[in-house]
Amino acid sequence: MGETTKIEWTDHTFNPWIGCTKVSPACDGCYAEHMMDHRYGRVQWGAGEDRKRTTPGNWRKPIAWNKAAAAKAESTYVFCASLADVFDNEVDPLWRWDLFKLIEATPHLTWLLLTKRIGNVVKMTDPANGCRPLPRNAAIGASLPNQEEYDRDRMKLWEVKQRLQPVFTFGSFEPLLSHIILDKHAPDWVIVGGETDQGSHKARHMESEWAWVLMRQTRELGRSFFLKQMTNKAPIPDGLLIREFPT
Repeated sequence: MGETTKIEWTDHTFNPWIGCTKVSPACDGCYAEHMMDHRYGRVQWGAGEDRKRTTPGNWRKPIAWNKAAAAKAESTYVFCASLADVFDNEVDPLWRWDLFKLIEATPHLTWLLLTKRIGNVVKMTDPANGCRPLPRNAAIGASLPNQEEYDRDRMKLWEVKQRLQPVFTFGSFEPLLSHIILDKHAPDWVIVGGETDQGSHKARHMESEWAWVLMRQTRELGRSFFLKQMTNKAPIPDGLLIREFPT
């Protein structure tokens, strides 16, 4: 579950454990559930179901990535966790402690921690709660698929930025499900993408104009913009294939 990845905005993916519960409209076509639950039967998705920790061999892979990254001049990104959520309420807190210890031991990697539970981040990294602090080489992202969730969660992500000072913040506007108006509290990195079909779930259509509007707003706000794909990987319109990384 740790590998060089085909996800264009990261270099590696690492899954410390597998399993989750759907909590957002963005979860409706969850590729992780389709693959790990429905196809392979590795875990069962949902509240009250066990999360499965990955193998010790998998946990050693970032050490090798860190060694390779130390010899490079540019940043090396690790997306964690593509098949789970680091800030899931149903994950053993000791697992998160172990993960943060691993992140701290790999300082040449920038860890991208994307969550659909952004409201949990501050309390789950607070030493007063017996938690390990957020490592200095971690970036924090929130799933922001539509205007309602952006309006609900943008200030929670902003609070994380102000209080915990991650490397940067990022928003996963993927799948992008509506027109979204940003504001000064927008994340540092705006990642946009359309859905693909997953089993019986048919991809919801992303209007190209929604992506254009987000791109223009990131320019006005001085943020970085990354368009991953259109719905079902349709051709990207001319001028919209922009793949910036935060600086």
